[in-house]
Amino acid sequence: MASSFLRFGQPYALLALANLFWAGNWVIGRALRDAYAPVTLNFWRWLAAALILAPFALPLLRRKWRLVQQHFVLLALLAATGGALFHSMVYVGLRSTPAVNAVLISASAPLFVMLWSWALEREAATGRQLLGMIVSFGGIVVILGRGDPALLQQLDFHPGDLWVLLAMPIFGLYSVLLKRVPPELRGSIALFSMAVLTVPMLAAPSLLEHHDALAQPLANPALVGVAYTALFASVLAFTCWNRAVAALGANVAGLSLPLMPAFGAILAIVFLGEELRPFHVAGIAIIMSGVALATRARHWRDSVGRQATAAQ
Repeated sequence: MASSFLRFGQPYALLALANLFWAGNWVIGRALRDAYAPVTLNFWRWLAAALILAPFALPLLRRKWRLVQQHFVLLALLAATGGALFHSMVYVGLRSTPAVNAVLISASAPLFVMLWSWALEREAATGRQLLGMIVSFGGIVVILGRGDPALLQQLDFHPGDLWVLLAMPIFGLYSVLLKRVPPELRGSIALFSMAVLTVPMLAAPSLLEHHDALAQPLANPALVGVAYTALFASVLAFTCWNRAVAALGANVAGLSLPLMPAFGAILAIVFLGEELRPFHVAGIAIIMSGVALATRARHWRDSVGRQATAAQ
């Protein structure tokens, strides 16, 4: 029974880790806005991720090469949406919009996951999922308003907000397309293929963006930020997210995304020295409650069975 409980909880823990690593990516993306051009940062991020994954994925890739060829179009779509477009647009947006605005806009991501799930898979959201999403959004509002609803009227929106908003449906499409990856390719093979395909998609735009793009990281003291985006925000976060989507489905996984702004607030407190205030605690508690409500399995035994057979 204990081992079954751990298997049941594993995909939810993976969702939490993915959101934690991505929250750090948004903080770093904002911090590096003057050190790297947006597409250039994304290019180096995925090139480094491909190099990290290569020793683990190449031996498996040789054995599954025919299957990779059969699903090349799907893998290329995952690279274009989840790798090239989504993060480039987010980095562009973070150049001109404060992190607080970007966090608010990112709360719309679960809605786009649901819409793509319905459009492509005819998978409708349940009432409980919609209620959980609303509760989580309320927690985000508490944090952004610092416990005072009147402060929300003072939020100043910027041109970068539109870039971040346009990135959300692209991430929703990526999450739903993940369900179509065959179990034999899930894990390091799919992620490595995505990274390798993303790099050439970004090479030419990064050179157009900055003529010294290929040499930029070598002389930049902010290289440690690129290392984080490659290892934690790319390799580890996408590994956790992909496995959780395979086990739980895109709708349930998408409803965990409000955890990202909650983790962002915690990271700001820990690493930027911001003070922990009561509204932080209240907002994070509300977000967690909404996520728990939205992702609570109706039938525990069925969820355990799906997780054991789907996750690879």
